[in-house]
Amino acid sequence: MGLRFRRSVKLAPGVRLNFSGSGFSWTIGPKGASVGIGKRGAYLNTGIPGTGFYSRQRIGGGASNRSSTGPERVKVSASVDIDDDGTLSFKDANGNALSEYLVDMAKRQQGEAIRGLIQAKCDEINEQIDALGEIHLYTPRPDTRPRYEKQEFRELSPLKPVEKTPGLLGLFFRSVKAKIERENQARELQYSADLAKWQATKLAWETSEQRRRDVIERGIYSDVNLMASFLEENLQSIVWPRETMLSIEILEDGKRVFIDVDLPELEHMPSKMASVPKRGYKLSVKDMSAAQVQRLYMRHVHGLGFRVIGEAFSALPNLHEVVISGYSQRADRSTGHVSDEYLYSVRVTRPQWSQLNFDNLRELDVVEVFALFDLSRKMTKTGIFKAIEPYGPGAR
Repeated sequence: MGLRFRRSVKLAPGVRLNFSGSGFSWTIGPKGASVGIGKRGAYLNTGIPGTGFYSRQRIGGGASNRSSTGPERVKVSASVDIDDDGTLSFKDANGNALSEYLVDMAKRQQGEAIRGLIQAKCDEINEQIDALGEIHLYTPRPDTRPRYEKQEFRELSPLKPVEKTPGLLGLFFRSVKAKIERENQARELQYSADLAKWQATKLAWETSEQRRRDVIERGIYSDVNLMASFLEENLQSIVWPRETMLSIEILEDGKRVFIDVDLPELEHMPSKMASVPKRGYKLSVKDMSAAQVQRLYMRHVHGLGFRVIGEAFSALPNLHEVVISGYSQRADRSTGHVSDEYLYSVRVTRPQWSQLNFDNLRELDVVEVFALFDLSRKMTKTGIFKAIEPYGPGAR
C-alpha cells in the first residue's frame, strides 16, 4: 500500500439564512415625513426617495395652530422590517412603531416595492430549502479532467508622478522653489514605495499562479499531498448551503479515497416554508410537516454525499475508488450520551460512477442511486436511519 494521507476540511456555507430576528431592513426615506406649521395650519408632508412621490395633507386647524417662532419641521425616518412570523413592522429612526397614518401612506405610495420586499424574503426562505434538497444537481462530470487556464494579473501598476516645476515664482523666491522640490521628492518617494509594493504583489501572484499550474499539470497525478490540497481547494470553492466538516484520507498513491462527512442533525433542518398572499402586506410562514422535514433531510444527506463523490472523481484523475461515510451526532437512548453514529457508507468505483447520466441529474433520485453501489445503510422509506458500521480502509 502506498502513502497514506489524511486531513480535515471545513466547508463554509455561502449565504446563511438567519430566520429569526427582524429580517430585512428597508428605509422608506432619510427625509421621511415632516410636519409643517404655518399661517394656513398644520400639514403632513411625506416623500419617498427614489420614487418621485410626494404627499401634502392638512392635519390641523388654521391660524390658531401657528407657531410664534415661524414654521417648524419635525423629520421622521421610517424603515420596514419583516418579522420572523412574516408580519411587517414600520418603525421610525428610534425603533418606535410608526403611526397608522404614515404606515397607510407608505403602503399606498410604495406598495409595489414593499410587496417586492416580501417576495424577496419569501424566495430567500424557500431557496434555502431548495438548496439543501438539490445540492447534487451541480455535480461535475467524472470525465472532465482539471485543466490549467492562465489568469492575467489585473492590478494596474502605479503611475509615475509628473514633476512639478517652480515656474517664475521659483526664480525669485527660494522658499517657493524649496517647497516644490520637497513636494516632488515626497511624491517620488511615495511612488517608489507604491511601485515596490505592486511588484511584490505581482511576484507573489505569479509564484502562486505557477504553483497552481504545476499542481494541475503534474501534482494531482503524482503527489498525494498536492492531491489532497487540490481536492480541498475545489471543495472549499463551492457555495455550500451550510457549514460541513469532512475528513479525507488518500491511499495507494491517490487511487483510493476515504471521506467521512459530518452530516447535520434532523433537528437542525429548516422547518418552515413561506408564501405571499395575493392580498395584503404579509409573508405567510407555515411549519413544514414532520414527514416533509424528514424527506428534506433524507435528500440533503444523500445529495451532500453524491456531490462530494463527484467532486473527488472530477478533481483527481488517477482516483479509481471513493468510499464516503456520513455520520451524525445522536443521543444513545440507553445512556443519554451523545456520540457519532454512521448513517450510510457507500463504495463507488469510477466505472460505476461514469454510468450515471450527468446531463439529466434532475431526474435522478439521489436517495435511490446509492443502492446501485456497494452500500451499507439501514433506512426506512420515510427516511429514518439506524446506525451502521462504515467501510474502513482495510475492507475490500
